[in-house]
Amino acid sequence: MGLSSTVEATRTAPSKLRKLFSTKKANFLNGIQSKENFKDYIRTPGSRDDLKDSKWSWSNEDLLPTPPEKRSWGYWNYFFLYFSWSMDNWTLGSTMIGIGLNWWQSILVIFGSQMISSIFQAINSRCGAVYHIGYPVVSRSVFGMYGAYYVVFARAVLAVVYYAIKLYVGSSFVVNMLRAVFGSHFTDIPNHIATSTGFTTQQMLAFFLYWLIHIPFTLLRPNQLSWVFTLKMCTIPPAYIGLFIFCMANTKGKMGNALPRSASVSSSEFSWFIMYAINAGIGNTANSITNQPDYARWSTDRWAVIIPQFIANPISVTISSTFGILATSAINNVWGLELWNQWDLLDEIMTRYWRPDVRFAVFLCAAAQALLVLGTNIAANMIPFGSDSSMLLPRYINITRGQFLGLCLAWAVNPWKILYSATTFTNFLGGYGLFMAAVVGPTCVDYYLLTKGNVFIPELYNGSKSNPYYHYTKGWNINAYVAYIAGISFPFAGFIGTLGAKGVSEVATNMGHIGWLLSYFVSAFVYYVMCMIFPTPVQRVVKERGLGWESLSKQEPEFIEGLPEENESGLEKGEGMVRTQPVESSSELEESKEIK
Repeated sequence: MGLSSTVEATRTAPSKLRKLFSTKKANFLNGIQSKENFKDYIRTPGSRDDLKDSKWSWSNEDLLPTPPEKRSWGYWNYFFLYFSWSMDNWTLGSTMIGIGLNWWQSILVIFGSQMISSIFQAINSRCGAVYHIGYPVVSRSVFGMYGAYYVVFARAVLAVVYYAIKLYVGSSFVVNMLRAVFGSHFTDIPNHIATSTGFTTQQMLAFFLYWLIHIPFTLLRPNQLSWVFTLKMCTIPPAYIGLFIFCMANTKGKMGNALPRSASVSSSEFSWFIMYAINAGIGNTANSITNQPDYARWSTDRWAVIIPQFIANPISVTISSTFGILATSAINNVWGLELWNQWDLLDEIMTRYWRPDVRFAVFLCAAAQALLVLGTNIAANMIPFGSDSSMLLPRYINITRGQFLGLCLAWAVNPWKILYSATTFTNFLGGYGLFMAAVVGPTCVDYYLLTKGNVFIPELYNGSKSNPYYHYTKGWNINAYVAYIAGISFPFAGFIGTLGAKGVSEVATNMGHIGWLLSYFVSAFVYYVMCMIFPTPVQRVVKERGLGWESLSKQEPEFIEGLPEENESGLEKGEGMVRTQPVESSSELEESKEIK
């Protein structure tokens, strides 16, 4: 998709959305007319019983490979996604400085870590871009039909917690907007919430409003959301540049002693600082690395997801974090404050310059920031949780229902409480990425080194014992789980140390500081060794048939009914192929009218 078509799609999005919501409303009203209609309505299109005596389904339309007509994300779409998403890193510099680096070391490490992160993202996106399947289905190919449930559930838990936290962060900008518009009429609202909650009545109102804004987006699939990131791309760079210029002009660029300097440490300790900082930079994008198949499956081209993010991600993260370091250092020096978060900075600007023009500028900047966080929340948390939910209960939950479920669960997470007082839990979330790194490691090794990029797609929807490739040992790939346990065991002691455990050695602490990298490479290495000793069924088939690199991807996906039969390529008819259209259901009317 070219730039002009991308912009045009953004212009026409509102009218298409109105049609979509009208269709959804009509289907809902039809579904509540009778008991039979309701049964048809709640059952997801594309779900089916894989065995006649089974009450479980292994597929629905969101688990099946993305059909060609919905592969609408081109190079520009992915560039806008990664560039606008990565701009949400104003405070990353403070993380690096807290580790012990000075300002220029922080900038260099951030750029280097994001280049490394882009490599991991590119590697993990390939399977999704080639076979157009998401993270849950890719996990089945490596961890087994039943073994995948754990790794999918683990990601879902992380996604819903971060979903709630990002909602709270975004609502902080809504507080700025409400204060800018209503002034004391908003700030003087009596607070009826206990201080120990870490929440005020004003913040509760802002959180609720921001929560409401998310509802329409939960009703859309990823292929219908590309316009959001185009809109972000048009709004957030001017907002960031404007805020940066204000900070530098207001302070005349006087950094003073506020510009961070590196700590005085030995060369050995400094080396660990650098490794710690690189790991922190990669960990900052750990969600994106894990979630790559969920984005790549919508691509029009196998390279459309890789090339743009190699350009957008490192540049965008480095620019936004550099702005954060320089702007807040100057403000803190001249104003004598400790401000790192943008919403605190915007609030202080209004306090010092309570004028209509300043309030209007703050409103626009806060609105752009709220949109930035919304888009990040959609890509990093809403879509992954919806995707995971569609696998955990495929007959009744598709990706849109899962996204709405995640939005509802945000209230149960109590993100304000987590950020206010739950330091241990916050540290736990910060280190949770090592558990996902141990999933990504075996996944990449399996695809690139062991199976030569060959995936037997139909068998990823066959949960019976007759599955010749992915049933493994009663549905669990023991090799993958041995590698997973090995991957998390090395940095685990250091991870426990961050939660307040006593008696953790310096060596263990340092291993914990490079937790994501260590977990990834250890799990990848162990999985490779295990599969050399105990080959998987797919490994054996690839070797026996002499399949080349991604041989199974060269056939256009379609589902061949009936018994398998041999074709000219030596593959059984249907191998590497799956029907991409959902089975007939009363909900097909809705799907046929969705935004392409």
